[in-house]
Order: sequence, then C-alpha cells, then structure tokens
Amino acid sequence: MLSKKEIICPKNLLEIAKKKGPAKAVIVNAGKKVAIISAKQAVEANLIVPVFVGDETVIKNIAKEINWNISKYEIIHEPIENNTAPIAAKLASEGKVKIIVKGHIHTDILMKAVLKRDLNLIGKKRLSHVWHMTLEENDKPFIITDGALNVLPKLETKMHILKNSVDFAKRIGILKPKVSVLSATEEVLDSMPSSVDAKELTSRAKDEGIDADVFGPMAFDNSVSEEAAQIKGIRNAVAGKTDILLVPNVETGNGLVKMMIFFMGACAAGVVVGGKVPVVITSRADDTQARLASMAAAVVAL
Repeated sequence: MLSKKEIICPKNLLEIAKKKGPAKAVIVNAGKKVAIISAKQAVEANLIVPVFVGDETVIKNIAKEINWNISKYEIIHEPIENNTAPIAAKLASEGKVKIIVKGHIHTDILMKAVLKRDLNLIGKKRLSHVWHMTLEENDKPFIITDGALNVLPKLETKMHILKNSVDFAKRIGILKPKVSVLSATEEVLDSMPSSVDAKELTSRAKDEGIDADVFGPMAFDNSVSEEAAQIKGIRNAVAGKTDILLVPNVETGNGLVKMMIFFMGACAAGVVVGGKVPVVITSRADDTQARLASMAAAVVAL
C-alpha cells in the first residue's frame, strides 16, 4: 500500500517563490546531509541565501562531500543541538534573516525559542501551520491547516488559522479561496464539538468579511468530491471544490498529510505563518524535495 512514487517539488510554487527570492534563511542545526542538500537545492533555485548554525566542521565536511563550496556563506559554530534554536531566533529578531528553517532539531525546541516574547517574533496574530499539498509537478495545490502547531485550537484560534491560511492561499494565486471547515458530518451536533465550531466559523467569516468562501461543518468526502456532495444533496460554493481544509485538531491534519505522503507520494510543503518570519518545520524524515518545497512556501509567505 505504501507509495513508491517519487516526490516532486511543484513547479508552480517554485516559480512564485523565485519572483520574491532570494531571501536570507537560517538553517537551524544544519549538520545533517539532508539539510545541507536541500539548502543547496534552494540556493540553486534562487530561493535563499543560507546562514548555517551548527557544528562547523560537520557542516563543512558534508558540503565538501556533496561538492558544494559554501565558503561565501556564514556559518555560526554551535555544536550543541538545543543551543542552535535560540541563536536562529535571535538572528530573525534582529532582522538578519527573513526565514527560519528547521534542520535536525525537535520542533518543540525550535518553536519554544521562536515564541519567546522578548524576541518580538509574534504579533497580534496567532501562529499557525499550513501544508501546501501536491502530487505532480504542475498539480493544483490543496492546503491543509493546522496539522503541526496548534494541538486542539479553540474557536478564536481557529479564526486566526483561517485568516492565516486565506492570506497564504492568496499569495499563491488563489484569489478567493474555498475553505471547508472539517468535521465528521454536515449536521451541527452538540455531541460533536467540531461541528458546532465549524458552524460558528462559517458565520463569523461572513460577519467579518473574510474574502473567501467558507463553509462548515463539512465531512472530508463532500469537501473534495463533487460527486459525493451531489449524491448527498449538499450544495454550497465549497462542496467538492475545496482549496483549504481547516481541520479540527492536530491529529486530523497530521494524519491526513502523512497518509497523502506515504500512500500517494504527495509533496508536503510545510510552513508556520502569522509571525514576523516564516518558520519551516518539516519532519526530520522528509526528503529533500519536500524540504525544497517548504522553503519555497516560506519565501512565498514573506
């Protein structure tokens, strides 16, 4: 059942990012081959100018191994993994880098550094994570949010997640995104809190004039399949045409994305948005194409 399909970075995302790049990006704890290779690919695609934080000897040895001359790029020597995140966050706070890219470091350690109040990397918006999902090189993107950062968001946080994802969608050329607020039903049931939240989000999006078609609660099948929606008699602007899937909790979003990756060979470009700088927090198991796509998504989010 596991897909053998080669993961491909989407060309359309790269093209949009190239028009905005290159941006200075700090690679946090960069001393792993996959992190260096993906940084090289991003440089070659004219997306980033890297600043490496990690064990300098290891970084240079890996660069030499892959035949990449990094002598013109800054390396900040810090051999202790957990100390690399505060260095990267401080660089972003001081405006010395525009993007933070997770290397071989735990997400919670990196985000703890980013969220320190005295660094002023977060403003009035709540940070949230978006996944830009594609299957082929020229595939139409499907956005899933939030499957990596906000664990069990309350209604107010979901409004931030909604606004952040709509803003990101517009940056990749979706002028009026169609947002499905996911539940397991189209009915509003008190026994299913996600359906109650979805109904309220739909109402608030309209009241606040969010420039998107927002509808919920919606089940997954009716969100993505026009045929399923027609069979069930569900008629609205979002049914079967979803651009953004707003999930009720992190397990749902994370599970959907990982299933698309491992069963379908999808390319998952992931980035944290809503703060002073975009933060790329790909899985340490992600391949170089997903990491390249994530850096492209971060450049687009600037």
